[in-house]
Amino acid sequence: MFAIYKKEMRSYFINPIGYVYMGIFLALSALVFCYTTFHAKSYDLSLYFYYMIFAFVILLPLLTMRSFAEERKLRTEQMLLTAPVSITGMVLGKVLAALTVFFSSVLLSCVNLIPLLSVAAEEKAAAQYASQVANIGPSGSLIFGALVGVLLVGTVFITIGVFISALTESQLAAAVSTIGVIVLMVAPTFLNQLGSDADGTRLIGSVAVRSVIDWISVLSRFESFFVGKFDVAALFYYLSLAFVFVFLTVRVYERRRWN
Repeated sequence: MFAIYKKEMRSYFINPIGYVYMGIFLALSALVFCYTTFHAKSYDLSLYFYYMIFAFVILLPLLTMRSFAEERKLRTEQMLLTAPVSITGMVLGKVLAALTVFFSSVLLSCVNLIPLLSVAAEEKAAAQYASQVANIGPSGSLIFGALVGVLLVGTVFITIGVFISALTESQLAAAVSTIGVIVLMVAPTFLNQLGSDADGTRLIGSVAVRSVIDWISVLSRFESFFVGKFDVAALFYYLSLAFVFVFLTVRVYERRRWN
């Protein structure tokens, strides 16, 4: 598995895809952060994290589209299947490489928080000097919880992308299909939000329908992390979903090896 992991990490940065992905990710995160905080004159980071998750719909398929599709296109898939590594190790090596690039980009984007926290500290100090009660700036627990939620959602999206990449030899088809599947998984959140009009009246009146929408949506459980609540059920949900797609990818290649 470690050999596959090193090969994948090397290929991300031998080819331009790794640099392109990280460059777009960091530039977009900086722009979104400035727009949702400094431009809006707000310390509320909820919009920033939500916008970034929706950016994952496009960005993460670019990261995963080549995982297995390129192997099939270059006819190197047979080398992988006959290598002295298990199918599970092969799949995990590719998934972990994609997760490493993704996690690294998210952690690097945390640099955006430094100027915001600096401004908040100055305003808080000024308020305390004026003998005012100061509760200024984002909470550290909320930031940590939101980052955990973002990483979990991204992990699910990456495992979906790797699975779909294993089904085709076209990187474009893998990217477009992954985007389509992820959109279907985040769309229920919009449907639920559109279920209320301006005065709060529920347009989707059925409690059962709303419950099904919340259960299907991959974002409905993200909210618990953002309010600083460590939701074990949500953690289990995301990890289970990621496990399912890793398992499906392993099954695809076990069947392909025997065929």
